[in-house]
Amino acid sequence: MTRDQMLAHLRSADAAAREAAAHGHHPFGAVLVGPDDAILMRQGNIDTVHHAETELARRAATAYSPEFLWTCTLVSTGEPCAMCTGTLYWANIGRLVYGFEETQLLALTGDHAENPTMSLSSRAVLDSGQKKIEVFGPFPEVADELLAPHRDFWRR
Repeated sequence: MTRDQMLAHLRSADAAAREAAAHGHHPFGAVLVGPDDAILMRQGNIDTVHHAETELARRAATAYSPEFLWTCTLVSTGEPCAMCTGTLYWANIGRLVYGFEETQLLALTGDHAENPTMSLSSRAVLDSGQKKIEVFGPFPEVADELLAPHRDFWRR
């Protein structure tokens, strides 16, 4: 997957995030991209424990074989939390792309009760496992765009 393709898919994930926000949910979004660059699934956040990435990885694990998922990419607007990264790992999704770092989100959310951010990067979670999942991110050129829905959401 080229950088331009990653950027296009980050914008698709952002559309899912904005849709989630329009329904009153946290503004996070993710898409599952197949080996042919087609978007196979999309998901917005539902609530504090039903994150976009976790729900997408669970749905994908039900719909596709582990061998196929190893050839796929999960694209997320923000760096997945430890729970989401673990679910991606166990679902056997072979690649992760994210737009902005969790530390950037923390700067916006602070100690908001609905987003008690952990200081544990997705790379640290994946590095502690046995699989060599590829990670690409952050993408500074789209970070402001992807963080935009968070600026208003977390002030409410």
